[in-house]
Amino acid sequence: MSSVMDQPANSSSQSKPALSTEQAAEVVETVFGLKVSDVRSLPSYDDQNFYVKTLSSETNTAITEYVLKITNTAASQNADLIDLQTCVMMFLKEEGFPTATIVPTKHGNTMSLESIDCGCGVRQQYMVRLLTFLPGIPIANIPADPDILYGVGKLAAKIDKTLQEKFHHPAIKKLERGQFIWNLGNVPLLSQYVYAVDKGRVREAVKQVIRQFKDSILPKLSQFRKCINHGDLNDHNLLVETEEASLSNPCNKYKISGILDFGDVSYGYYVFEVAITIMYMMIESPDPLKVGGYVLAGFESILPLTAEERDAVFTLVTGRFTQSLVMAKYSVTLFPENESYLMITAKTGWKHLLNMIDLGKEAIEKIWFETANAYRASKQIP
Repeated sequence: MSSVMDQPANSSSQSKPALSTEQAAEVVETVFGLKVSDVRSLPSYDDQNFYVKTLSSETNTAITEYVLKITNTAASQNADLIDLQTCVMMFLKEEGFPTATIVPTKHGNTMSLESIDCGCGVRQQYMVRLLTFLPGIPIANIPADPDILYGVGKLAAKIDKTLQEKFHHPAIKKLERGQFIWNLGNVPLLSQYVYAVDKGRVREAVKQVIRQFKDSILPKLSQFRKCINHGDLNDHNLLVETEEASLSNPCNKYKISGILDFGDVSYGYYVFEVAITIMYMMIESPDPLKVGGYVLAGFESILPLTAEERDAVFTLVTGRFTQSLVMAKYSVTLFPENESYLMITAKTGWKHLLNMIDLGKEAIEKIWFETANAYRASKQIP
């Protein structure tokens, strides 16, 4: 996701880029000075991404893979924020996290604002960046076992802890993104988009979650520990690859090989990150209710939650489900041609949300905390 939803609900459908593969190749060659041998479109929310393979200008052999990122017109107006998000990604790379590396333009810049006609007869401005291609497959495409989920929770905590303790930037206050709809603290802003959700039980569930969020989360925000959140550690933004078999790893276990998409980075709270991560890891899981326990165990191995934070996790997870599901329905009204990608979460998301509401906070927390304790005991984790 990206910062197009920093804007009010009247964003134009023209905001999303619609470059052809030929135009994408031309951007890579003219802006970054690389000779393209292959380019194809990648799925994206409200921006546009392309997989790019380049040729060596000297030997004419394929040598490097990249991802070309075309930011929507609304977000492209905020160059300082995009630069800050890029700096976060680059900083984490320096700290040993598996993030992409930025490829400079021919003029040595990290990005370039380009005026492009996507076929509507009007040239619009899009911020373009080129990143190294990361190996691996999305977690969404594998059966995520307890060890992977524990690792994801641990990674989420490490990212936030590292950013909060070590990341410094003169424009860091721009991460206080106020009305940014994807910040988990802004669940109440969903009220303006509820009309996009079908009438009946699901719309009533959305209204119920918003009410609970206003009543039990907003008054307690000051009790949560503040930090910088990645904010979108979903099952398509985390890549894994198989580790080679060894005595310590006889079953070719997966390891996390890539962290994608820093477009939702903003100030939030540690407990926001773990709740967002739990929600997305539930989406494809055959045993979704236990997912929270494994993710919590991993997260708390780095950052133990306070009592107040633990008490908020259930409502925050339902809040994130609601954000994702409502904004997907709304976004389809803007970008109907992208419906199959926008509605990925909805395939199972509504079922998970309604099930959580039916079972209730106490029952879900019991499953999570018992699962976390059992996992720690089985691995002899303190």
